[in-house]
Amino acid sequence: MPFMKVGNIDLHYEIYGEGFPLLFIGGLGGTTWTWSGQIPFFKNHYRCILFDNRGAGLSGKPPGPYSIAGMAEDALHLLDGLMVEKAFVFSVSMGGMIAIELAAIASSRLCAMLLGCTHAGGKAHISPSPQTVAMLMDNAGLSREELLWKQTPLFFSKRFRTQNLKAIKDQYRMQLLAPVQPGYAFNAQLRAIPLFDCTDALGHITAPALVVTGTEDVLVPAANATYLARHLPNAELIEIPGAGHALHVECRDFLNRSAHDFYRKHPCPMA
Repeated sequence: MPFMKVGNIDLHYEIYGEGFPLLFIGGLGGTTWTWSGQIPFFKNHYRCILFDNRGAGLSGKPPGPYSIAGMAEDALHLLDGLMVEKAFVFSVSMGGMIAIELAAIASSRLCAMLLGCTHAGGKAHISPSPQTVAMLMDNAGLSREELLWKQTPLFFSKRFRTQNLKAIKDQYRMQLLAPVQPGYAFNAQLRAIPLFDCTDALGHITAPALVVTGTEDVLVPAANATYLARHLPNAELIEIPGAGHALHVECRDFLNRSAHDFYRKHPCPMA
């Protein structure tokens, strides 16, 4: 499995397909398994670059603190190491925050980016309810599988849970095959989120952005996407009625097609 030395860690990455580079940036605790519903589609069109954020998967897990800006620098170093001058980006949740930071420091390197179920942080962040936060954090004594099922209502809409239980089981099966994330590393990633604040940088980001949200997202309420779309200079907004937080699973085909269409609207020649 390929690794790249990035700062004080070895960053695990994988590449699928050929063509223009497409960088995938995952969320809290997510690893390359996150994109099992994307790679079969996108590898036919792009050179798909996946990686594990620091603290997760097979990448290094140094003691905290971590920061969203630091994880964006990891992503930029990966692009540099792979000699990728320009790329598209597909990101969700915390990965969307990392993508925004990446655009803030290297907007000219990004041709277009999908920002799914994410927020700008700082004073603009619309927080989940206290009940949602408590449900996310109350994990004592649970096995990995028990934890996944306990948190299912946080990630998937009621409609999807009722009609697509097999898709959720398949996703969890993949997730349980991934390396266990140590508690200290999960907490270091988690603590980076409330410190994230890109509100002042949004107006300077030139990369086109497709901002996507589900109207039933309880973890990152849809109003966060509205704010992003209003303050990014070159953004489009898609609100998916009735969708929950895990858009890459719940709305897989729609999200894949929408991102692909958006990238094609914003071609970026190889340097």
